[in-house]
Amino acid sequence: MRDGKMAKQPMLKFVAFDRDMPQKRMPDERRGDFHEIYAEFAEAKAREQASRCSQCGVPYCQNHCPLHNNIPDWLRMVATGRLEEAYALSQATNTFPEICGRICPQDRLCEGNCVIEQSGHGTVTIGAVEKYITDTAWEKGWVTPNTPAGEHSQSVGIIGSGPAGLAAADVLRAAGVQVTVYERSDRAGGLLMYGIPGFKLGKDVVQRRISQLEQAGVRFALNTEIGKDLGLDALREMHDAVLIATGVYASRDLNLPGSGARGIVRAIDYLVASNRKGLGDAVPEFDCGTLDARGKRVVVIGGGDTAMDCVRTAIRQGAKSVKCLYRRDRANMPGSQREVRNAEEEGVEFVWLAAPRGFAGNPVEGVLVQQMRLGAPDAGGRRSPEPIEGAEYTEPADMVVKALGFMPENLAAQWGVESELETTDWGTIRADFRTHATSMERVWACGDIQRGASLVVWAIRDGREAARAVLDELQLGGSLAAEELR
Repeated sequence: MRDGKMAKQPMLKFVAFDRDMPQKRMPDERRGDFHEIYAEFAEAKAREQASRCSQCGVPYCQNHCPLHNNIPDWLRMVATGRLEEAYALSQATNTFPEICGRICPQDRLCEGNCVIEQSGHGTVTIGAVEKYITDTAWEKGWVTPNTPAGEHSQSVGIIGSGPAGLAAADVLRAAGVQVTVYERSDRAGGLLMYGIPGFKLGKDVVQRRISQLEQAGVRFALNTEIGKDLGLDALREMHDAVLIATGVYASRDLNLPGSGARGIVRAIDYLVASNRKGLGDAVPEFDCGTLDARGKRVVVIGGGDTAMDCVRTAIRQGAKSVKCLYRRDRANMPGSQREVRNAEEEGVEFVWLAAPRGFAGNPVEGVLVQQMRLGAPDAGGRRSPEPIEGAEYTEPADMVVKALGFMPENLAAQWGVESELETTDWGTIRADFRTHATSMERVWACGDIQRGASLVVWAIRDGREAARAVLDELQLGGSLAAEELR
């Protein structure tokens, strides 16, 4: 009798089935290209893994997702073969579920808070199922442009076409607003297109979403830099509302002896060059060898997700060796542990508790390394690194990539509105964290330029929320729609 009841129960199968991820290409194979490393779930495997969900009364996975995706519900739909419904539910809260399924650090968000993970059975593979749902939806033709039922005369100008700007454009256009996205680069997508390597996020995945927005009526003004090609005041005259979603692209730096030597490069320059090369662009800095790791001893400084992108890119470019220096230990690094494992499989060596104190040679020949230990916790609760007296050495290097995080550009000064557009002590634009309204009338801000450097999923959340606040201001029903985000 008990076996019969269990057979009819489509969920709670975490005892019957172990956690399983989609098949991963072998390291020797994936080192040689920039293709995504994970295969797709087959339908039977996706249903099996989704059925492991415990359907708990308090869904911690959903609570710890910035978008509050209805994860238990769409897992149940996948487990019971209702895939098109699962896609509709997933898309209701997330503009780009197939992107989040690929690049979200699920181990720190939804999967990291899965109840069955805490009980020792291994988390549900939420990210892989999310990716499977939407990739299947594209294949089946279920994904259609978010075309409005009717048109409004009001228009909104969005500055920046990264995840926050694109998410906002989708919500605004679906409401019938006339939307123009201003992008200073020659392609839309921001860091999705140029900052994240193809082995994590294929560029065709990004482009099909951009194309879909265009089909829905969103206009993209490329190669248009605000403050240079078009002033903010002019933009405000052209539109009923302006939304700033530029992201943050100023790199944190190291003020250390020898830091100006040739061969020491910024992570953003390195990753953009690699992505542009993969897209078929002419990249002189890559072609001359400055931003190409081939045949070099590469040292990447940093422990975040950007550092992981850099070390794995260097491997694929054919570096002689790749080492990552991080001043704390493995347990205290901010980057995804899954990405660390992938990097190690591909041949990256991690040097923990190691901080640079200078550089030798010009062109660079080595990094002067100070060995560290962990002391008392800092204000954020993480143990602070301390130097070990007398423990120093030189790490040979022909190329050093600084992956130390990003800061906001001084947009208020660049745009000539310092007296009107308030900024914080960190350089981000000061805006209400609920409405995203700035100190300037009819100007909103969202994503990293308001929040500071953060995750793509938070940028999507902010973009959707800001768009609904704009709709509310334009009296087009934003408040009601905004309830979906809370």
